[in-house]
Amino acid sequence: MIRQSEPLEDRCIKFGEYILERKATVRSTAKNFGISKSTVHKDVTERLYKINHNLYTEVKKVLDQNKKERHIRGGMATREKYLHLHQLQEEQRTAEQSIPPITYQQAETHHMLSPSAPPLHERQ
Repeated sequence: MIRQSEPLEDRCIKFGEYILERKATVRSTAKNFGISKSTVHKDVTERLYKINHNLYTEVKKVLDQNKKERHIRGGMATREKYLHLHQLQEEQRTAEQSIPPITYQQAETHHMLSPSAPPLHERQ
């Protein structure tokens, strides 16, 4: 978590180093530091340029690479989402199939029939 009193220059350098070390995205950097994506983006694309140009150049390469790959990551995330949904549906179907249907005698024994229905032994 970034402290509000932390100098702007230190914060920009910290974000830049984090992105560079981990090949991180702006989103993951923002989440890690508990700050908005727009703040991280402004810090590493505008402010870092003026504070530490060499670090900015390296960070820009990582961000450009992330931008080139984002459609792939988005597609992978969508694929994972639907695979997970399919797995949940299969588990639910399996669970439903494994529950045996209740017999009339079981229903009567467990008082699941309407009170007006006569007991089995009184039926013809």
